Amino acid sequence: MKSTRAPREADLARPSTWVRYRARLCRSCEGSCCRLEVEVDLDDLVGMGLVDEFERDVPPHRIARQLARQGVVDRYSPATGKFILSRMANEDCVYLDPEDRLCTIYDRRPKTCRNHPLVGPRPGFCAWRPKRAG
Repeated sequence: MKSTRAPREADLARPSTWVRYRARLCRSCEGSCCRLEVEVDLDDLVGMGLVDEFERDVPPHRIARQLARQGVVDRYSPATGKFILSRMANEDCVYLDPEDRLCTIYDRRPKTCRNHPLVGPRPGFCAWRPKRAG
């Protein structure tokens, strides 16, 4: 007989506390995965509508500087070729709606988000935290 009890709340900073991912968990989660640092590449930025196809030849550090001024990219890592999306003061992704806790660019979200939790700090597990009554 399967247990219907909700999993214990995970500690975002400790992947060992995360629970095995099941799609139904997303319906009752506060969107804690949207508090993780998100690495994106140039293809993601194009897909998100932040960079135009014609800007692919622009040096990445210049793109990062421009997007940092807009408040959507925190930094660029030349070693990995990845941009880090900005987060708000409470550590939520800049694209997470604070009211309904849903992604505001869901249809254009980057690969990292589309593939979570298959990729990430603990593949196959998620940092499930219950939605708070609000």
